Amino acid sequence: MKMTRTVATAATTALLLATVLSACSGGNNGNQASSSSSAPAESSAAASGSATESSAPAIDPLGKYDPPIEVTAIRPYDEMTKFVEGQNADNNEWISVYEEKLGIKLKHAWTFQGPGEQYDQKLNVAIASNDLADIMAVNPNQMKQMVEAGQLEDISGVYESTASEFVKTSMNADGGVSLKSATFDGKLMGIPRLGSDIDNVALLWVRTDWLEKLGLPEPKTMSDVLAISKAFTTQDPDGNGKADTSGLALTKDLEGGFAGFEGFLNGYHAYFNIWIKDASGQLVNSNIQPEMKAALAEMQRMYKDKEIDKEFGTKDGTKVAEAVTSGKIGMYYGQMWTPLWPLQGGKDLDPNMQWRPFAITSVDDKPALGQVPFSVNQYYVVKKGAKNPEAAIKMLNLWFDMRYDHPYQEEVYGATKDGIETFKHSLIAGAPITYNIDKYRTVTPRLDSKDPSGLKPDVQLIYDDIMRYREGDNKGWGNERVFGPEGSFTVIEKYLETNSILRNEFYGAPTATIGEKGATLMTLLKETFTKIIMGAAPIDDFDKFVTDWKKLGGDQITQEINDWYAQQ
Repeated sequence: MKMTRTVATAATTALLLATVLSACSGGNNGNQASSSSSAPAESSAAASGSATESSAPAIDPLGKYDPPIEVTAIRPYDEMTKFVEGQNADNNEWISVYEEKLGIKLKHAWTFQGPGEQYDQKLNVAIASNDLADIMAVNPNQMKQMVEAGQLEDISGVYESTASEFVKTSMNADGGVSLKSATFDGKLMGIPRLGSDIDNVALLWVRTDWLEKLGLPEPKTMSDVLAISKAFTTQDPDGNGKADTSGLALTKDLEGGFAGFEGFLNGYHAYFNIWIKDASGQLVNSNIQPEMKAALAEMQRMYKDKEIDKEFGTKDGTKVAEAVTSGKIGMYYGQMWTPLWPLQGGKDLDPNMQWRPFAITSVDDKPALGQVPFSVNQYYVVKKGAKNPEAAIKMLNLWFDMRYDHPYQEEVYGATKDGIETFKHSLIAGAPITYNIDKYRTVTPRLDSKDPSGLKPDVQLIYDDIMRYREGDNKGWGNERVFGPEGSFTVIEKYLETNSILRNEFYGAPTATIGEKGATLMTLLKETFTKIIMGAAPIDDFDKFVTDWKKLGGDQITQEINDWYAQQ
């Protein structure tokens, strides 16, 4: 997820909490490196531990140590993290609540604020020298490396005995896949940082005021989408007498939560950077399938006809957002949060601007499936021999209890009135995968009944925002377009009802060849795809790309992925 503007309302923060957690934990689909960002629960050895471990007496999930214990940690902070005046990484509201409620004195061995890759580099040095803390935030590669080096504690038993029922339910909501991704030889070696994968599915966002002005129907097929794109480009929808509008937004990154091409590809049954089953049951990479060529060919045609901005290849999400909010582009594919940014900014500039999400449309009579990534890309691990490995589980319990099960003092532990995101100060975090859609399911019926009684604080904030919008305050429009009856989750709910979500089949740690050659393969892909779309390369260069991808490591990666798959 790329969000380049902070929206400071409390209701927005309630949404961004789960969205940011999802983005931080997701985005790596176990393929080559990328520049951006439910089945019934299963029982398994990973979830329950060995028979000996699981027979240990249950521990109070939120029980307080008396006397207090000391736990050390290594953790990152992103560049946007701020602290309340007078506080810092070692002295803040979460440090205090750990000691107050759990009897845990958290001491940081070190922290790092900055780009994630720089944190990873510093942590790699610590791992190599075995200079570790009790609890550490690691990526999948690091977890795998530490397991192989014998540096991590098996937490199967303490998870079973200490995790709260709410945590266990949340962890199993994806069928136990997240826990399996942290399981090695039947042993749970880390806590996956959960995020909602369904929040990452693409929706088709269309300016409905332009549709009405031009007398166009709502999009139900890919033919409708293409007709709308052409009309938005050629029929002067803004009425200024100039040929200065485009049909479809696209960023130079090609992918992403705002103005990425994933949703368009999905309409052609093509998928970006995930692993899918072929007819034989083997896993194949989506980037090299023939459906991708058909989608790129249509995008090449759209670019030639000026339906895609001629300068998209130089514009990042911020620049594309400026074109959208200033009324120069009428359609894009994006995730559920995009009404909050950038669309709210457009609504502020032009109150008559109206956007609405639609389901991805199909190019033929086969239903379109919206792709979602595997949503975990960070784990919390415990050093081998740590005196109190269950402390990590207790902190996980406290996070889920205070943030989701029994929301507690949002303005202290979530976000302050002046926009400081204090939830980022918690050592261990995550979000139930249905967190946001559950809020939609709760708030929508209350909007009609106008009865907010009994709503949890985070849902109450959304209710209040939407009601203010209905009373004439456009500042609440963004949340209405996310959680209201014509908003994001109305479409996502339909995806779920019709089984129109396609999940990545690979959820393991990146393989050796992905680590070695993944970045090169992704560069090859983006350079080739961008040239094809812009007409700088013929569409048949896609075939050459497939051949090169295979030779440069793709075939070896495919073998490694299928070796992993055979063991699941």
